[in-house]
Amino acid sequence: MQLNGKVLAVTGAGNGIGRQTALRLLARGARVALIDLNEDWLRETRALAGAPEDRLSLHVADVTDPAAVASLPAAVLAEHGEVDGLVNIAGIIHRFAPVIELERGEIERVVRVNLWGTIDMCLAFLPELRTRPEAILVNMSSLSGLIPFAGQTIYSATKAAVKQFSEGLYQELADTNVTVVTVFPGNVSTNLSGNSGVAMIDSGGRKVRASTPERTADLVVAGMEKGSFRVLVGQDANLLDRLVRLAPRWATNMVAGQMKNVLRAE
Repeated sequence: MQLNGKVLAVTGAGNGIGRQTALRLLARGARVALIDLNEDWLRETRALAGAPEDRLSLHVADVTDPAAVASLPAAVLAEHGEVDGLVNIAGIIHRFAPVIELERGEIERVVRVNLWGTIDMCLAFLPELRTRPEAILVNMSSLSGLIPFAGQTIYSATKAAVKQFSEGLYQELADTNVTVVTVFPGNVSTNLSGNSGVAMIDSGGRKVRASTPERTADLVVAGMEKGSFRVLVGQDANLLDRLVRLAPRWATNMVAGQMKNVLRAE
């Protein structure tokens, strides 16, 4: 997709990958509807953008609120007159613990944000996207959607569900004007833990490689321009994607061993 002049709605635009993706879309000449739960963060993104006011709009919304989500397409249309794409980036993790130790409320919160938030956003925007000559839908899965990580099993399950949902939409929309791109970031140096309200695990002094939000956003936007089926972000995502296809049990056991050591340190 040629992004110049297109109108794109981005969730999670108040920080991290969502913010950097929005900034790069604006740099490509797109008009962007910034969507986030935190208005202050949205204002910070707008200040960083330095773009003319008519090229971006701020929308405070909770993706777990179906009524708020349902009203977003009309709000974006009121600001920009059209909408050519949706980039679903908003997401959270739960505290690092075995499933059996999680409270039901913790589980439901992650499912509501990561899975239902993505589904509801797609359902809300797809009718409008279908009317455009060319449109794009981007959904954020995760390396955890390709191979689970012990201690983040529910998060992994939601991201695997996003993968299946997104790639199912790809099939259903294959003969339409809507391109569907699914993104699989590995470890990215964002404040995902803090934004999720959970403590980050102690790496025990181990050096953990991480992609930057800026690099991740570059790959997301490049994938949008190319109409990529999948976008893998980071050496960890690329390596484990290959390993889990070649030797799924070995790869899963390797990750389990690494996470067991980390969780034991907690």
